[in-house]
Amino acid sequence: MKMPSGRARSRRRFLSTSACAGAGVLILPDPRQAFAYAANDKLSVAGIGVGGQGRGNLDTLAGLGQDIVAICDVDEARAGDIRQRYPRAKSFADFRRMFDSLGSGVDAAVVSTPDHTHAVAAVAAMQRGLHVFCEKPLTRTVHEARVLRETAARHKVVTQMGNQGSASGALRRAVELVWGGVLGEVREAHVWFDGGNGPLVRPTETPPVPATLDWDLWLGPAPQRPYHPSYVPASWRGWRAFGSGIVGDFGCHTGNIMFRALRLGELWQRPHLGPPQPTLIRLEAMPSEVDVEGYPRASRTVIDLPSRGNLPPVRLTLYAHEKPAESLLLGFPRGGWGDLLIGSKGSLYSECPWNTRYTLLPEAQFEGFQGGPRETLPRTAGHHLEWVQACQGKGQAFSGFDVGGPLTELLQLANLATLIDGPVEYDTLSGRILNSPRADALLHREYRTGWQL
Repeated sequence: MKMPSGRARSRRRFLSTSACAGAGVLILPDPRQAFAYAANDKLSVAGIGVGGQGRGNLDTLAGLGQDIVAICDVDEARAGDIRQRYPRAKSFADFRRMFDSLGSGVDAAVVSTPDHTHAVAAVAAMQRGLHVFCEKPLTRTVHEARVLRETAARHKVVTQMGNQGSASGALRRAVELVWGGVLGEVREAHVWFDGGNGPLVRPTETPPVPATLDWDLWLGPAPQRPYHPSYVPASWRGWRAFGSGIVGDFGCHTGNIMFRALRLGELWQRPHLGPPQPTLIRLEAMPSEVDVEGYPRASRTVIDLPSRGNLPPVRLTLYAHEKPAESLLLGFPRGGWGDLLIGSKGSLYSECPWNTRYTLLPEAQFEGFQGGPRETLPRTAGHHLEWVQACQGKGQAFSGFDVGGPLTELLQLANLATLIDGPVEYDTLSGRILNSPRADALLHREYRTGWQL
């Protein structure tokens, strides 16, 4: 095996020991080391959407000693092995009927459906007083993200968005370093994703719906259209009707340090004391093309964010299939993914899509750096475990909808901006776009009959 170069060894000292692994194996605790809870401490969990990411979520929770009491999926074939794995769990195709049937026999729900049904499923669960773990991005539209945040607060349930890198000790330390002033004043940030999605053309063929799939339930609140394998089971992310493109899909991972370290969530909080803070976000997108069916092949979106308390305004640039100038990394190799914060005293760069490691730049300046503020954020053995413990009254979830909601709003605003010529001005407190009625109308969409928030 080739030994790492001196540069690589030097660089490694700045990285967390956490591996930048695939999303499916990220920060998941060993079930054999799970906490041994008393029987009455176990959560009774219902899984909604279990054929893909939902499979891993349920298996992880079961490994942590929780009871899987119900499984809901619109595709019998994709859910078949999960139903065999949990034979005591009741089986459903429609989560609305599942909730009505289970009544008080469930404590929590895990939502792992395609993006377009996250909101209706999560809200239905929270309105019944259930704790919710929901995959990222939290929702497909800006308005849905606000509703989820407000519903969680109103019903006082424990929530967690599925950006598993949030459990990383490296991510939490990176946030502490920025909060502690190691970078100085941060006025510039860049987040980029190694890929795009489009353009896409809606298919005209109408092949038969697979016998195992309930296409009407899969569509859920989305407008009616004929079934096509271009949408399901795995290609829905690239279609605006169902998914959120690369920006929505990975923004909740790759932009995680940036959002937290810059305290952007404060833009969604009405101050109780002191003079009012500005709440207007300005976005302008430069897409490779305007694609109403899918997302651009490439895009760059410049976002001007106002001050937050004592923190200065910051300009954030999001890139899909594009990258910032190499010179911004001060000689450090620019990766295909990136979360870069540029401060007056130094920069912090995470090249891992899940933000589970970081580097302080310039390297020579931070060689052997061991300083910084003391740890103030709690550490955890796992993203799912942290949520379970919070549901049991033991601590708090780090990526609740109070964080995941505003982060998703910001990313979906960037997606929306790729459809608009010129800037978009969004008021975070009212949830309205103030300078464009056309853009404001895109914050949400009308649901089909039978589906509601």
